[in-house]
Order: sequence, then structure tokens, then C-alpha cells
Amino acid sequence: MNKKEIFKLAKGFRGRAKNCIRIARERVEKALQYSYRDRRNKKRDMRSLWIQRINAGTRQHGWFALAEILSIDEGKEFNRLCKLRFGHVNYGNFMHGLMKENIQLNRKVLSEISMHEPYSFKALVDISRNAFPGNKNVVHPPRKVDMSAFNV
Repeated sequence: MNKKEIFKLAKGFRGRAKNCIRIARERVEKALQYSYRDRRNKKRDMRSLWIQRINAGTRQHGWFALAEILSIDEGKEFNRLCKLRFGHVNYGNFMHGLMKENIQLNRKVLSEISMHEPYSFKALVDISRNAFPGNKNVVHPPRKVDMSAFNV
């Protein structure tokens, strides 16, 4: 690089690094090395930030109860006695469940959803929880079925 380009790049440096060519050249070369390295580190840092945000969202919305249900038949009604144990969905289980369900959202989009659309993100956590085999122990309450359709 010629002298003019070096001084143009050294603008804003402190001391003689901005106006003495020999020192300016060394500082500009080092600055270019740092910028090359940090363009790659920036990508790494952003991915790490997205993963932290997704993990926080999954832990916030991913609490579920593992229930051992004992059914006691009393006529037509069932009394349910539950022993509850709480667990949570973490980042790894969440991403694995999304992969199983073929939901192809990248980490950047998932982190934005977790911050700005909590209800949508909770729906994704629920989908992921049901898809991941480690979370199959979750017991959902029975659905009420309209028996009038079965009258014969």
C-alpha cells in the first residue's frame, strides 16, 4: 500500500501511529489482522448468543409435569391421584425435537421468536417436547369426548 492509503486507514489512531509512516504501517497491518480475525469471531459470538437466548426461552416455556396417574374405578367416573415430578426441556432436546418434526428454523430466527413472540415460541417448545422421545413420559389430561355421537 502506498503512503496515502496507509494514512487514510490510520486516521483516528493515537500518537505517532496516525502521522509517522513507519509506525502507521505497522499499526495498520496489525489492525487489518485483527479485523480479519474478528469478522470470523463475530459469527461465532452471534451463534453463541442465539443459543443462549433459545436455551433461556426453552427453559422458561419448557416446564412440564411427569405424572404417575392411578385410576380408581367408581362407577362411571374415574378419580385420578397424581404424583407430580417436574422437569424441563433444554436447548439440546428442543433442537432435537424440532429436527425430528422437520421444522427448519435457524438459530437466529428462533432467538428472535423467543424474545419477541413468546406464545409462538411456547408452541414450538410444545411441538418439540412431543416429538422428542425423552419427553414421551408427559401425561396430557384426557380429552372430553361427546358421547352423543355413539348413541345407538
